[in-house]
Amino acid sequence: MKERVVVTGMGVVSPIGNDLPTFWKNLIEGRSGISRITAFDVSQFDSKIAGEVKNFEISFIDKKSLKRMDKFVQYALKATYEALLDSQINLEGEKEKVGVIIGAGIGGLRVIEEQHEILLKSGPSKVSPFLIPMLIPDMASAQVAIKFGFKGVNYATVSACASGAHAIATSFYLLRNGIMDVIITGGTEACITPLGLAGFCSMKALSTKNDEPEKASRPFDKMRDGFVMAEGAGIVILETLTHAKKRNASKIYAEIIGAGMSCDAYHITAPDPEGEGATISMKNSLIDAKISADDVDYINAHGTSTKLNDKSETFAIKKVFGKKAYDIPVSSNKSMIGHLLGAAGAVEFISTCLTVKNDIIPPTINYEFPDPECDLDYVPNKARKKEVNIAISNSFGFGGHNVTLVVKKFSE
Repeated sequence: MKERVVVTGMGVVSPIGNDLPTFWKNLIEGRSGISRITAFDVSQFDSKIAGEVKNFEISFIDKKSLKRMDKFVQYALKATYEALLDSQINLEGEKEKVGVIIGAGIGGLRVIEEQHEILLKSGPSKVSPFLIPMLIPDMASAQVAIKFGFKGVNYATVSACASGAHAIATSFYLLRNGIMDVIITGGTEACITPLGLAGFCSMKALSTKNDEPEKASRPFDKMRDGFVMAEGAGIVILETLTHAKKRNASKIYAEIIGAGMSCDAYHITAPDPEGEGATISMKNSLIDAKISADDVDYINAHGTSTKLNDKSETFAIKKVFGKKAYDIPVSSNKSMIGHLLGAAGAVEFISTCLTVKNDIIPPTINYEFPDPECDLDYVPNKARKKEVNIAISNSFGFGGHNVTLVVKKFSE
């Protein structure tokens, strides 16, 4: 018999808040976290804006250890700490059945840049011996396990902007099959660096609405001109319902009932214009959840604010849901938080769980000019109260990686 899987704790580090209540409050109020980049001089870059994490502090790790961790690892540790506190879970005596799977699209880009500069200026002997363990994407999962002593399954998922969602989907499968009792999972990213920004600028993937940062990310709007880079982490505590009941879990946000995955098999960066991969992912998720398209009350879109992605995702939604597509609210958190790359799917999954829990749909802000090719209900500019029993969350990544997670309001 398959185990039921529930969400019992959540932690967030984001451009609109570094704790769950602040994040959710700003999300439903439609507050943008996009501003001019402050971490380095952006005067020579085409895009000068991003969703930077602000006022970040991590007090439960000593300064010496922090210096040996890239920011993407620090974000994951902070979000994990918040999620564990939120869940009020005590895992002493059962850590062999507690796994950690955390996705990262790129990993320690900042430390690569810093150490490469040292190499050029001072020679190879001056390069830090911690360079490799600071930059590899699996180090977020490793450091979380080391800090909290979790000895179950442990690895990273790397699938560009679908990394966090892949981590959650994989964790769901492992829990459903009884391999683990608890898994700490999600995604993290910290790539707002000169090299990271330059790379995306050269691709012409980013918005250049530098004079109005808060209006730059505008998914599904006709005037969209690219996505906005962002950073942060989203971590959730997933448990089998059996385990959650046994420990008398203080809260259950939602239940994961399905996951679907696919590949466009089309292009290294561009989505399939017919939305075929996204369509397969959504259909697979409904099959896995044993529900029909008519059961879905809300779609948390990938919604990047790029011309191609928003058009192809809209097309895919129509292919999956038919005429009902026009009756389902669809919104994009990226309009407020930007694109957190490898952390995006996890942070947006958290938003989806809160929507199901609270029956409030966050808006798609900056939706001002309707696009005839994007003609669904995008919950424009203002949050909406609506009963949401079942929701799906889409995540798509460079390389054609697609993930759809299905979340249901918890009931016995």
